[in-house]
Amino acid sequence: MSNRELGRWQQHKHIGDYGWGIILCVIILCCVGMWAVYYACLHDLKVIDPVRTTMMQCLWYLVGALIATTMLHLSENQLMQWAPIGYSIGMLLLILLLVFYSREYYVQTGAKSWFAIGTLTFQPVEVMKPLYILMMGRLIVQDQQWGPHNNFNADWRLTRRLVIYTFPIIVALKIINDFGTTLVFLTIFIGMLIVSPCRFSFLWRVLLVAGSIGVVLILLATSSTGQSLLSHIGFKLYQFDRINTWLNPSNGVSDQSYQLWQSMRAVGVGGLTGNGITYNAVYVPVRESDMIFSVVGETTGFIGCSVLLIVYMYLFYLIFRSAFASRRRFYVYVSTGVAVMLAFHMFENIGMTIGLLPLTGIPLPFVSQGGSAIIGDFMGVGLVLATQYPNARSIFAAIKVKISS
Repeated sequence: MSNRELGRWQQHKHIGDYGWGIILCVIILCCVGMWAVYYACLHDLKVIDPVRTTMMQCLWYLVGALIATTMLHLSENQLMQWAPIGYSIGMLLLILLLVFYSREYYVQTGAKSWFAIGTLTFQPVEVMKPLYILMMGRLIVQDQQWGPHNNFNADWRLTRRLVIYTFPIIVALKIINDFGTTLVFLTIFIGMLIVSPCRFSFLWRVLLVAGSIGVVLILLATSSTGQSLLSHIGFKLYQFDRINTWLNPSNGVSDQSYQLWQSMRAVGVGGLTGNGITYNAVYVPVRESDMIFSVVGETTGFIGCSVLLIVYMYLFYLIFRSAFASRRRFYVYVSTGVAVMLAFHMFENIGMTIGLLPLTGIPLPFVSQGGSAIIGDFMGVGLVLATQYPNARSIFAAIKVKISS
């Protein structure tokens, strides 16, 4: 290894430590996912082979890990150059989804979010999330080349560009009836705007407007008069059912009410330490994907749930530390977007499982069953680990020199 490579290795060694911590957290979450999916399928009333389902989950983990490893070796310039291509491919998939969506899944869920080829399904919006983050990072970096943000016009210039690339996604998601994923993209947008060069005096106005709109929508969605008004602008009946289920889970008669009530029961019977894997499980519909956290609560109790939350929090902490330690603006923006995406997924999934938030189709990162979501999660981690690129190359060079000697 040359002196220059050795110097870069020493310079980025602390970043590599964060990278190994991120990898460890992901491995732990994947192990939890395999065990939880197996348990959920084992106690499902439908004819589901738990071994086959768990093996498919492992296969998706391997595919995701391969994609993340490939992204690890991409430089900042390569990621910047390919961001528009990735964004365009993602938008093309969303457009194709408007026509070639799975009719069967649309009848079951009310959303046109899946392609289906035989027994295999693919949800392109999950892959679009990291591609969108990559594009937003590129736009923010490019904007700084046009001068400092010292006035309203400069802040609005950047915000307008971000909105231009966000708006088509929101429109497509509205057409396919995927409101939950719309919230994910809006949250990523706000998170990346906060760490952008926009001034605080501008940001608080944006947050005030966004918060006001959110409060108005919540008030409308939780009242019968408001729901009638929202139905005239495109909101669907099943979306109101989820709101009503969230407000009165014990009084509802819909499938969503039953699912939420059973999930809350499962988490509740877990108590402090859980009932173990041999317990006769509470039946929860679609438990292996949307309600996977109920498995953790039922089998390991409050202690197991707390440990899982600590793993997630430590993962988010390492992502931020790794990004800021890289001292590269592009990586800071991209890593922030990934952390916001994963954090929103975690809080929304756990919140809806225990009745704190309305039901949505948001998966629990690295744990819920679903190849599309797993690939999207690993793509996000791959973008974060790209900050380890100089360190990884130096380590590989050092190993090669040591072996040859």
